[in-house]
Amino acid sequence: MIMLTTLLPSTSMPSLSAWELFSFDSFAHFFVFAVLTFLMIVGLIKQYTYPRLRHYAIRSAFLICSMYGVLIEFIQHFLVYGRQGDVIDALADTIGCLVGIVLFKWVYIW
Repeated sequence: MIMLTTLLPSTSMPSLSAWELFSFDSFAHFFVFAVLTFLMIVGLIKQYTYPRLRHYAIRSAFLICSMYGVLIEFIQHFLVYGRQGDVIDALADTIGCLVGIVLFKWVYIW
């Protein structure tokens, strides 16, 4: 679902602000990756098949989700007509991953 929505042509997305950093697209990236990271950490901690992955759930989820965000930007830039990869979106993805980790710690640990 994330891959499909991030690869939509940019003309189909609303622009709510003149500042690119605070655009609807960047906020959507931030929000979706925060949720993705949170849910991935929960899933990795609840699985018992790979104990090492369970032990390093937060690090693994951050690495996987942030690299997924960078991969999406590369795909947008090189393979999708009407879209171009954006460093701001990759940054929003990574910040969203960090917020997902903080949210996980706030809900489950603190």
